[in-house]
Amino acid sequence: MHIRIVVATLAWSSAATAAPLTFDQALDWARDTAPSLAGKTLGTDAARSAARSAGALSDPKLEFGFIGFPVSGPNAGHPERDDFSTVRVGIEQDVPNRAKRTARTGRAEADIAASEAARLGEARTVRLGAALAWVDLYFAARKLTAIDAVRASVAPLIRTTPARLASGSARPAQTTEPAQILAAFDDRRAELVADAAKARAGLTRWTGDTAPDIAGPPPTAGIDALALRARLDRLPEVRIADAAAGQADADARLARAEKRPDWSWQVGYDRRNPRFGDMLGASVKVSLPLFAKNRQDPLILARELDAQRARLDAQATARELAAALDGDLADHAMHHERLERARTILLPLAERRAALETASYSAGNASLADALLAKIAVAEARLGLLTREADAVRDAVRINLTYGSDAR
Repeated sequence: MHIRIVVATLAWSSAATAAPLTFDQALDWARDTAPSLAGKTLGTDAARSAARSAGALSDPKLEFGFIGFPVSGPNAGHPERDDFSTVRVGIEQDVPNRAKRTARTGRAEADIAASEAARLGEARTVRLGAALAWVDLYFAARKLTAIDAVRASVAPLIRTTPARLASGSARPAQTTEPAQILAAFDDRRAELVADAAKARAGLTRWTGDTAPDIAGPPPTAGIDALALRARLDRLPEVRIADAAAGQADADARLARAEKRPDWSWQVGYDRRNPRFGDMLGASVKVSLPLFAKNRQDPLILARELDAQRARLDAQATARELAAALDGDLADHAMHHERLERARTILLPLAERRAALETASYSAGNASLADALLAKIAVAEARLGLLTREADAVRDAVRINLTYGSDAR
């Protein structure tokens, strides 16, 4: 039963995971423990439960009363003398027309479809949020490792400062440069530590793990554009829009059903004085929608216009998704180009310049500041490469989960 599953899910989510999460594990954990998704699941169950009574008849009505009590004439105040005075017990049942009951059932089914579409949309949101948080944490950790490695590589250069000052090859004012360079490294590192903390907080939000850690490689940055375009009509946004159109169509059918007569039946037993004998009565009532021009027709027109609007909204949603996919694919191609440029041109040039400046500094042909600045350029190039790689991977994850992956 879904309710038991949801309760177990919420209890499970209160405990932290015992081991680092791989990318796929983080997505599965988020899907299985997200309270928002559990709430959507309960909403779907509620819609299904409500649908069971959508086409049912209303509860019958029990009638109990005294009929024909004499208040004037020779029998006033003496119902036992009057053959018209009866104690009545009866039952009445309203029976809406079949079209109305069918329309109510259709509306309930449309509500189920809308609720299920909303659940799928929330499942995708949860998985996407966990995926991006995992990727952000992964690359924040790699950036910290990269900047620590470059900072360690400048330490030998900084240790030569006292000797160069003593030999006269460095001016006293230049002795402040290493501290300034290290402060710049520390500022950059502090930013990366904050980025990692934010990513970890995001992963906690989506997985419920109070101390999340990650393991394994990131997902690939590959995208199958043709497959993604072929799946556009299966996305949660499309299902939500289609479900809204289905609800509007059901409302229009329900409005048209109001032009058909409803009816009700009644059966009653009349208890009289034994001298006169008891009676049994039955009757049928039929509603007469005689004034449809002023009552039902305006409502029918309104509901039909709402249905047309909902269908147009669904078409607009499909176009919007197609355009958004094309735009995201263009951004992804751009990020791939920037990544390759950083990997093949920018980083190698920065490393070559740093090697040349270090050699010139060792030979006394360059200042310590020149060598340190070259090292900083290497650090920035490596961080830039990781940033561009993160952009490409984030794009791939977001595009694949948004447009290509069925939320479970």
